Amino acid sequence: MTTMTDAPDVLCERRGPLGLITLNRPKALNALTLDMVRVIDPALKEWAADPTVKAVVIRGAGDRAFCAGGDVRALYEAGLAAREGRGSGGFTRDFFREEYSLNRRIKTFPKPYIALLDGFTMGGGVGLSVHGGYRIVTEKTVFSMPETGIGLFPDVGGTFFLPRCPGRIGEYLGLTGARLKAADALYAGVGTHHVPGAELEGLLEDLSSAGWDGDAHAVAEAVIARHAAPAGDPPLGLQRAAIDRCFAGDRVEDILAALGAEGTDWATKTAADLRTLSPTSLKVTLEQVRRGRELSFDEAMALEYRLTQAILARPDFYEGIRAVLIDKDRNPKWSPASLEAVGEAEIAALFDPPQRPELVFVP
Repeated sequence: MTTMTDAPDVLCERRGPLGLITLNRPKALNALTLDMVRVIDPALKEWAADPTVKAVVIRGAGDRAFCAGGDVRALYEAGLAAREGRGSGGFTRDFFREEYSLNRRIKTFPKPYIALLDGFTMGGGVGLSVHGGYRIVTEKTVFSMPETGIGLFPDVGGTFFLPRCPGRIGEYLGLTGARLKAADALYAGVGTHHVPGAELEGLLEDLSSAGWDGDAHAVAEAVIARHAAPAGDPPLGLQRAAIDRCFAGDRVEDILAALGAEGTDWATKTAADLRTLSPTSLKVTLEQVRRGRELSFDEAMALEYRLTQAILARPDFYEGIRAVLIDKDRNPKWSPASLEAVGEAEIAALFDPPQRPELVFVP
């Protein structure tokens, strides 16, 4: 992708019949800020109502990432200030409310919404893409929901899309933060087509010059199909049976026991990785994925908003960000430090409706 270093953090422009969004923070791997949300959301609202806009394409600038996540450092600073009595916490409420409203706008967008996942696609970048109709992966795609490693949980709609992955892949992805390349992303259902990176500019040109008479989705699918190519065999498929066996447990402790009984190198490494992650986040994530199977998209997003406000009142998110982004020692001290110390009632309370206002979507 072309890097536009002198341009704003996000560009929303017209290219013929297309609305084109370019996330333009390549040095920050196009991480999503609240200001970027406030540009993208009204653009999508306008384009949805504009009959001359036939489809939307969203891409990342630079050659490393589509979008590697949300602006968690800003959330860390605002949340920490509120915990220390130096702020109201308004930023954390605004960020999640407005980001989740944007996720919903993408989910309900009435025209083809085509995300070019060329590079890292994590956290907030998943929210900008996975709810749209077309998620184009390339040989550089790295798709992940790594939130349990920073004391959070897989949000931006993870409650909705993870339970709808095949078998127990949703539990596996949400708990471990496993990274998927192109073939695995297609296998898990989070990608829809594989297009080689060298073909993306041609795809964009063909979309912008296509005749958009008739059904827009049929046009989009035909153009994408001309550029699509096989992605190869998915390594995830080789572990599918083991994932379904091990990640079916009712508790995280049961999943670890099943991995131990599996006895393979993959199972041993997966269990070891899980033991480094926030015990509270692991239990929250398993519960959210299980609950999400029965929830509508709007219900899932409302639940996530409730969880963010509860989790940000606890210590693990701040410790996770400290260890990963501030001190970078990669040695978080979780509190509680073990799964056994995290009570089931404690987790259930995080899901209970709070006294503060909940998420309500507006048109």
